[in-house]
Amino acid sequence: MSAPANRLQHESSPYLLQHAHNPVEWYPWGEEALARARAEQKPLLVSIGYAACHWCHVMERESFENPQIAALMNAHFVCVKVDREERPDVDQVYMEALHAMGLQGGWPLNVFLTPEAKPFYGGTYFPPRNWLQLLTSIGPGYAGEHRTELDASAEQFAQALQISALEKYRVPASAEGLSAARFAELTENLAAKFDRQKGGFDRSPKFPLPVAWQFLLRAQVLTGSPELLDQLGLTLREMAWGGLYDQVGGGFARYSTDADWLVPHFEKMLYDNGQLLSLYAEAFQTTADPLYREVVYGTVDFLERELLSPEGGFYSALDADSEGVEGQFYRWTREELQAVLGDEEALATAYYRCTALGNWEHGANILHRRQSDAEFAQAHDLTPEVVATLVHGWRNRLLAARATRPRPALDDKILTSWNALTVQGLLDAYRAFAEPRFLALARSCAEFLRTRLVVDGRLHRSYKNGRATIPAFLEDYALLIQAFISLYEATFAEEWLYEAQHLTTSVLSHFFDPIEQQFFYTADNGEVLIARPKELTDNVLPASNSVMAHNLHRLGLHLEDADYTALATDMLRQMQALVVQQPASFAHWASLYAALLQPTAEIAIVGPGAEEFRRELSRYFLPNTVLAGTQATSLLPLLRNRETRNGRTTMYVCFNRACQQPVHSVTEALAQLRQR
Repeated sequence: MSAPANRLQHESSPYLLQHAHNPVEWYPWGEEALARARAEQKPLLVSIGYAACHWCHVMERESFENPQIAALMNAHFVCVKVDREERPDVDQVYMEALHAMGLQGGWPLNVFLTPEAKPFYGGTYFPPRNWLQLLTSIGPGYAGEHRTELDASAEQFAQALQISALEKYRVPASAEGLSAARFAELTENLAAKFDRQKGGFDRSPKFPLPVAWQFLLRAQVLTGSPELLDQLGLTLREMAWGGLYDQVGGGFARYSTDADWLVPHFEKMLYDNGQLLSLYAEAFQTTADPLYREVVYGTVDFLERELLSPEGGFYSALDADSEGVEGQFYRWTREELQAVLGDEEALATAYYRCTALGNWEHGANILHRRQSDAEFAQAHDLTPEVVATLVHGWRNRLLAARATRPRPALDDKILTSWNALTVQGLLDAYRAFAEPRFLALARSCAEFLRTRLVVDGRLHRSYKNGRATIPAFLEDYALLIQAFISLYEATFAEEWLYEAQHLTTSVLSHFFDPIEQQFFYTADNGEVLIARPKELTDNVLPASNSVMAHNLHRLGLHLEDADYTALATDMLRQMQALVVQQPASFAHWASLYAALLQPTAEIAIVGPGAEEFRRELSRYFLPNTVLAGTQATSLLPLLRNRETRNGRTTMYVCFNRACQQPVHSVTEALAQLRQR
């Protein structure tokens, strides 16, 4: 029998609601918990996780549902549960505190704070015996003779958190300009970390890290390096063939636990899949590899089938576990495959590399591939067309059979930033394939974000049950601005560019630090934490500051705003030495470096065929461009005084506001772009 509901019962976060019947007297993060800690002079125990987190579930089952452990937590601490996806600001501050303690980060993240919310100890997952010992040590110790010592320790950690990110890296702003030589050094430093056998970087577990491979695409355009293109192709193929990619239902898991991309951590996150849409679509524009098309369409199918809300936004994630077992929903025994596929099972198991003993644990198989369809056809004396037909049938039957299984839990909150990444991914897919469905999904999601996540003129981060909550962070603003600029370029509907401009004005007003020429993660009119961090490192998501720098560069060109473009350059200059030295950790900044090495092409299309020309131009990978267009007249700066010539649709290709001869075909415009 579950315990009576605690204060989390009133929250909207699926993760917090999972803990609403723990015997722990959980509070959500907020003033009520902080005030009680101050009034009773008890330490805070803050536990941070997310709904799809496997080890968060394990610690809940082992410790937070244990009445003896819960009683000890309730007696000595004010206990607070945080959904890191709803409150990344809280997560960032206390994850940084854990690093300051010399400890490895991860989730669940458990930190002990003074009543003033200053951290003095922490860790990640604790087995129940260790957790019990820790509670027994810290609780009475803080109430007794060790409080002075722990408070002093907390003060030191709190001071360490006040050091800015730029100070922490101890890298001064670079006085040197951007150069091809330094860019070559940057790419060499990145290449030194490649896994040249299995793709990705030479470490495990392996994360997809789309921003790193999107940078490689841009670097390859600049340098023409076959080595970079080979590593990109190896990585994208191995990810798409491995268990990381759902061979039956499409979409990617969060990461691979091994170096071979075979065994995923089975949770499926919206932010990964949105970014991987962009990566595979851009790679298709570059290489026309049919595998990339297959992955894009399969991933969109997954998003539309399993994460799309009736209102047009996308839910956050699917859990790794079902029936209490990680990956149970996705794995197959040979007997199960035989029951579904009948006489075709032997051929299907050869295609998906399954065995009677299983290629994973407990006799189960993770479906994956080691050959292209053409290679498989040749090896089995079939034609590629027959293989394609067979595979299509296998997927449909396996998907239908899998749909009868108990499903992984759905995290059904809708986050602004993750949805913005998905809009961007759908738009990149639309440009590559001209598939109307992709644009319709992107536009519907963008409309949802614009209408449902803005309350009383202020952008919010999270939406559930008809209600937007939590004022947005820089991540939300930056990624939404990026998506709105891209939606304008994909449709020429000017309202989206003006939306991006309006959001940028808000960011400059409430997030900007003029001293360091970067942006804080939290707004100046939001909740005050013990530190106000800046996000500079590109990780599984691009850093919000690197996204804003890209936005300012693009928007500055669209609007002919020299202050915007100058600020983008200044932001990169602050980061330049770090980007060259550690490109794997600053890959989105590296993409801006690539963009600023050459003039960005400003392309304007005017005339009745503007939309047709846009679709034709979009088939090509043209990363360092901004695109504007209209069928009539426009007051947008890039279109102002641009007119059709001889009554024909006309394209203007300009660099640094100096335009080439107007042309009347995409072929001619591409030739001018190559002259850059």
